[in-house]
Amino acid sequence: MTLGCVVLAAGTAARFGENKLLVPFRGKPLLCRALEAVPTELVGPVCVVTHRETAAALAAEYGFSALRNEAPELGISRSVALGTRALMDRCGGLLYLVADQPLLRRATVARLAEVFLADSRRIVVPAAGSRQGNPCVFPAALFPELLALTGDRGGKAVIRRRPELVTEVQVDPVELADVDTVRDLEGLSALADSM
Repeated sequence: MTLGCVVLAAGTAARFGENKLLVPFRGKPLLCRALEAVPTELVGPVCVVTHRETAAALAAEYGFSALRNEAPELGISRSVALGTRALMDRCGGLLYLVADQPLLRRATVARLAEVFLADSRRIVVPAAGSRQGNPCVFPAALFPELLALTGDRGGKAVIRRRPELVTEVQVDPVELADVDTVRDLEGLSALADSM
């Protein structure tokens, strides 16, 4: 079973006000933190979907391929489709990782991959209590549903339709926190300093 990874890094960052993925978090751009969270010993190939040359260059530094999303304003579904199409013929499952969760641990992503590889018919999602988050792993049987998504709808729409297939892996809630605004980034930086 080959498990691939799609790093979703093509958002417009409208609420942040600038390209948040290149903003430093504890000395490294947010995107680098996401790329370092990919457990390449369990996951590969890896494709980073972006619309910026700088992000594509960072992906290459980590040995990952990059796909350009020319229309990020169409929503996350476009990035999901681009990444899925690029890897689906080579993988029995795909892990979709968003690039703005700076406290996500590589060990957690590895645990999600291991749970999926133990039963590759399941959707595997991290959860903190009853709150589900990212990254999520989907089996190949659901690739058509992921490709059919439209607008600003990602894999959560498929998860809601297929609750009987979901396996949750409990994680530390701080790992699910993402950065939408400058205030979010400041709050997570302060939290990281106190850990």
